[in-house]
Amino acid sequence: MLIALANHNPDIKRLLDRGFALRFDSGYLVVRDIPYLNAQLELCTGAFVTKLVFVDAEKVQQDDHQVFFAGGVPHEADGRPIPNLGGGPRTLALTRDDVLVERSFSNKPPTGFPDFFEKIQHYVALLSGPAVSRYPQATPLTFAVDHDVVADSVFTYQDTLTSRAEIGDLAARFKDEVVAIIGLGGTGAYVLDFMVKTNVREIRGFDADVFHVHNAYRSPGRLQEDDFKRAKADLYQDRYGNFRSGLKLERKFIDQSSTEELQGVTFAFVCVDKGSARAGVFDLLIGLKIPFIDVGLGLNRQQSALAGMLRATVYLPDDAEEIRAKALSETADQPGDEYRTNIQISELNAMNACIAVIRYKQYRGFYVEDHPAYHILMDTTMPRFFVETRHE
Repeated sequence: MLIALANHNPDIKRLLDRGFALRFDSGYLVVRDIPYLNAQLELCTGAFVTKLVFVDAEKVQQDDHQVFFAGGVPHEADGRPIPNLGGGPRTLALTRDDVLVERSFSNKPPTGFPDFFEKIQHYVALLSGPAVSRYPQATPLTFAVDHDVVADSVFTYQDTLTSRAEIGDLAARFKDEVVAIIGLGGTGAYVLDFMVKTNVREIRGFDADVFHVHNAYRSPGRLQEDDFKRAKADLYQDRYGNFRSGLKLERKFIDQSSTEELQGVTFAFVCVDKGSARAGVFDLLIGLKIPFIDVGLGLNRQQSALAGMLRATVYLPDDAEEIRAKALSETADQPGDEYRTNIQISELNAMNACIAVIRYKQYRGFYVEDHPAYHILMDTTMPRFFVETRHE
């Protein structure tokens, strides 16, 4: 990756040709072997880490004036801390653990930095100048180009959203996850859209239905005329297959006999609209001790408008049977269901999926979870949330 960056970005190539010890790691450019002085005027070596902003698959741009630094507080030759460095204590998770970021610097020249070469040169002059003055043999130009550090990414393109937000350590919590989405209808389609952009190792989706015109009005993504009457699984496989690996969508329904299809699954989303289908899926998931979230959406006409509730119910292996006994999810078909108008609106499907995915990410430690909720309802008339937690 580093060589590819140098081939398409002249400023990075200049750094490489000049002799800087470069490394590409987790969406950042790492510049190692930076000499500096500590408070005892001893020669130390640190590393700069700067964020890469990808404008396409191969080109990056420099868009801020800050750098991260792996090392202690740098000092002048007279023993005083180098002034005007700004920043402060910071941490940043990288794939390679030999570069431990401890602080950031912010020293912006009046004209800013036009590219990465000028930015790195500027900070090297500030930090390494005193060190080279006291230790003439010291140099930041070691030509020690490291092998690329490429985490096993499931994404086709660099996940620059994660690196820009500096949340790589949190995103890594999903790297071993195998997530099943049972039902790719309205809410299930949005769950799929969100999970495709989450770095879970594998996504398995199941739905035997075909894609009709009404599905286009409650699912994300581009529509083409030849999408109609295709299997939903095939359509979404084509729609998202170029975004990531590990996507396996199948034209089948899941029931209590589908043990083989769910082997290795670490979490599941149940997005079905029939109680009888839900019951069989519950039997299977609870029997396999797979944690899961079941979603539901109910709307009706009130006062010449729509009103209803969105639901996300969490079933964990330790108490799934107890939660099931509360009858929070419909597990039987009601009389007259065949005549019922199943009203679904895209924004509510999306909101239902949002609630479920946020709750899943809380469960995996990505979001803070102060009070673990097993049942979440959203009333569309307020709107407001009603939450039942495991501490109640």
